[in-house]
Amino acid sequence: MPVSDEVTIAGRKIGQAHPPYVIAEMSGNHNGDIARAMRLIDAAAEAGADAVKLQTYTADTITIDHDGPGFRLEGGLWAGRTLHDLYREAHTPWEWHAPLFEHARRRGIAIFSSPFDPTAIELLESLDAPAYKIASFELIDLPLIQRAARTGKPLVMSTGLATLGEIEEAVAAARAAGAAQILLLHCTSAYPTPPEEANLRTIRHMADGFAVPVGLSDHTMGIAVPVAAVALGAVAIEKHFTLARADGGPDSAFSLEASELKDMVAACRTAWAALGQVDYGVSPGEGGGRFVRRSLYVVEDIAAGAPLTAKNVRSIRPGFGLLPKHLPDVLGRPATRALKRGEPLDWTMVGPGTESGR
Repeated sequence: MPVSDEVTIAGRKIGQAHPPYVIAEMSGNHNGDIARAMRLIDAAAEAGADAVKLQTYTADTITIDHDGPGFRLEGGLWAGRTLHDLYREAHTPWEWHAPLFEHARRRGIAIFSSPFDPTAIELLESLDAPAYKIASFELIDLPLIQRAARTGKPLVMSTGLATLGEIEEAVAAARAAGAAQILLLHCTSAYPTPPEEANLRTIRHMADGFAVPVGLSDHTMGIAVPVAAVALGAVAIEKHFTLARADGGPDSAFSLEASELKDMVAACRTAWAALGQVDYGVSPGEGGGRFVRRSLYVVEDIAAGAPLTAKNVRSIRPGFGLLPKHLPDVLGRPATRALKRGEPLDWTMVGPGTESGR
């Protein structure tokens, strides 16, 4: 199966030649209110994000209602909660999906989701989702990846917690099932992620190793790490967002507020524009500056035939004369005519030298 170095989601190309693709992750920050979910879509569109992403599961499709070992979380933001209780609060009801998809399309922003089981993919296929996101925790679920790949839609896969071998298995499974468009998102699944654990150098290594576009799914606080990731070659940024952290919610503590999301979109695209290309020439903005550089000028009147000396010829601004590197070559040589103070020196003013005159 041929593999593309670009991915296209809802008509938007994603790759090194294009501005970073920004995915605004709603997650559970709708706080169980569909009207708030609609406002989150509005906020993502107004911030300039390219897509808004949901999560498609129910508490019963992702876990069971159980309080035994491993089912109650220890440490972190959700310490003390059972998995079932947390997912019951955070899930996006399936009956919301159709109106949310419709609202996003009216607002002109792409919308897709992370499915967590095959029934979720069936729902999203009925809504013509333009892509599928495989969450970090599901990267080892190869049957789920293959089911999503068989839809023929682009796959976006986060790599948090995964070893290199597990990422290789996931990519191989997707390709074997027919996925031609794969976008990997380097990720650290810590909530929030300390910046020193972001390990952004992995982005280039992953892109080279898997020959696919690579972005960042980020859980750090603020926008500095996503901007740095773009500077290191990330082609996409996924970031949780909320209307206001003070409103609470399962993921609000490490989410950007709407105004911060807008700042991140602008900063990431500025970082991408600043990458430019390898160019040692004069940029358009530098054009006028060349003439403010130093060059050789006559700084005292010189009679015809008189020698050029360190006293009457100097390297000064502006830059219309000979380059300063030629100063040793002209000193001691005669003026071919009378030279006036303030004239830029050129070779027509410099007579032939002699060994003794040098």
